[in-house]
Formats: sequence, C-alpha cells, structure tokens
Amino acid sequence: MYELLKEVGRGKRGAKDLTYEQATIAAEMFLNGSATPAQMGAFLMAERIKSESLDELAAFVEVLRRTMSPVSFPDSLDCAGPYDGRRKSFMATLPAAFVLAACGQRVTLHGSPSLPPKWGITLTDVLKTAGVSVDAADRQALLSAAERSGVLIVPTETWCPALHKLRPLRLELGVRTLFNTVEKLLRPADSPSMAIGIFHGTVFEKVAELLLRLGVERGIVVQGMEGSEDVSAAKPSRALIVENGSCRPFVVDPASLGLQAEAPDTDWTPELQRQTAEAVLNGTAEPAYRNMVLLNSALRLWITGRVPNLDEGVAAARQALDSREAWDRYRQWLDAAAPSAAPAASARDAGHIGT
Repeated sequence: MYELLKEVGRGKRGAKDLTYEQATIAAEMFLNGSATPAQMGAFLMAERIKSESLDELAAFVEVLRRTMSPVSFPDSLDCAGPYDGRRKSFMATLPAAFVLAACGQRVTLHGSPSLPPKWGITLTDVLKTAGVSVDAADRQALLSAAERSGVLIVPTETWCPALHKLRPLRLELGVRTLFNTVEKLLRPADSPSMAIGIFHGTVFEKVAELLLRLGVERGIVVQGMEGSEDVSAAKPSRALIVENGSCRPFVVDPASLGLQAEAPDTDWTPELQRQTAEAVLNGTAEPAYRNMVLLNSALRLWITGRVPNLDEGVAAARQALDSREAWDRYRQWLDAAAPSAAPAASARDAGHIGT
C-alpha cells in the first residue's frame, strides 16, 4: 500500500490516478487485511482530495462484487439511492418499486444502515417501522418476497460482508469516501438496467461512463433529491440517458406531464416515510406525493423500455395505483418478508389481495 499511497497522496496538483490494475491491488488490500487502518484512511482521504478516476472506481466495484453472494433476479431494474439516507425528501423510490412491479417490471432496491456524511433516513430504517428488519431477515424470505411481489430488497452489507467490514473505518472518518459511490454500483442482482442518483452535477458524465463500463445496458443518471435516484415533481431535473453504448442529456419536466406539484416542508421520520409510501399505494396520499411517485415510475418504465414515452408511463403507473395492484404487491412483499408485519386488511382492501 505504501507505493500506491505515494501515487495518490501527493496533494491536489501532484497526485496521480492509479491504473485499473493498481486500483485493483489497492481494493484487494482493503479486503484481505494487508493494508492497515491508517493506510486505508490515508488512501481514502487522498482519493477524496484528488477525486476518484473511472479506473479506480470501477476496480473497487468489481473487487467488491466478487465477494457478494450471487442473486438470481433476472431483468430487474436496479434503483440505487444514497446509502447515507435522506433528511428532507420523500423516499418515492419505495412505492415506485411496487408500481413498476405491478406494471410487469421487476425492481431491485438495496441499502444499509445509515452512514456519513448525511446520517439520513435509509430504506432499512423505513422498512423496520413496517416490522421488517431487512439486515437480519432470512435471505430466502427476501428472495421469496421478491418472487411474489416483483421487488427484491437487498441488505447490501449483509450480503456483501466485505463492505460491512469497512463500516467502522467509514464511521470513524465521518466524511464521504469513494465507497459512497461504489456501494451504489454493486448491482446485487446483476441488473441490466439502472436508475442512479448523484448530488453534484460535475460527476454526471463520470457516473454515466461507469454504468457503461460496468455493463449496464440501459439506465438513467439523475441529479435527484438529496442525491437520490428520485427526481422532484416541483421542478425540472437534469439527467443523462444511458443506452446503446452511449449517453445523452435529458431534462425531466413534471409540468409537461401535468404532474408538477410542490411537496410541503416535512420533518421526516422513518415512520412518516413508511406511512406516506403506504398512503400513495392505497390512494390516500397528498397529491404532491402521488405525483412524485407517478413521475418517477413513468421515467423508469420508459428507461426500461416498458413504455414508448413518458406519457404512457404516467398512464401505466396511474392504472397500477388506481387498480390497487401496486398496493397488493406491497402487501405481498410484507407478507413474504415477515408475515406478522403485513398491515391488517380493511374493508376497503376486501377482494384486492392476491397476485
């Protein structure tokens, strides 16, 4: 590690990017214990100052992917949100996953307990309020839930122990590191399609190039809310469409689809995130949250080729909500992932349970 540190640790102007081969060696040293905590911390901080290259990020992704337990969930769309969670925005990706499943598009979501620098609410926090401790859930139960509902939810650090081993180091550093990007790109189900969010517009092209390099056939990179894969319904959002081996710019404009709406300022908690997601799925949510889910669902249906344009994507998503098929898919997931967690059926639900 000493020789590699000499390359990346020369300061902003003098530092050199590692080759893919060198970065692979560095990643392996992180995982096999041959790098000390001090060396790993120095490397991560040097990379933060220098800014990670495509080769370096790709190498760390590939090395970590080799340590993951294989998952079979063909043709799913991988939705990669920030592992450090959210503080100010609605997690539309959760109900949108069940909308997509109701439209015939499988979805993979993944996450872990919260991390720095944001320390926000994560997917695992939200699901825990529904009675499902994803990190401790039986693997087969999660796979069964995926087959029943069309949505696979992966506790990344549980299924990738090598990533979990790095958590203490990341918590001690307390700042963003290359792993904040790498973990979003692990694609636990080897999905051919991907929706991924970024925070800073300066890394648009880099992340799009990474998708192409890592074998993603179709995808979208969005400057989403809090760096998430969710675009806002309140204003246009920048995006890059990845397909056919290239990428092109795109603007997601909710007003052009009749979906523009401003969500109220909210003090989010994991419980409130879950309640709002369920309200969208069962038809009782405020219009702004429903519109956000319609918009993101339509965008992802279009990216995966399920619909020819965004207008038809909105129509398909609206049908999935209005027919309550998306709600049924969510109930099926809960029932399979943790049977005691499924919300009690009400009179309104009668006749709507099932596939």
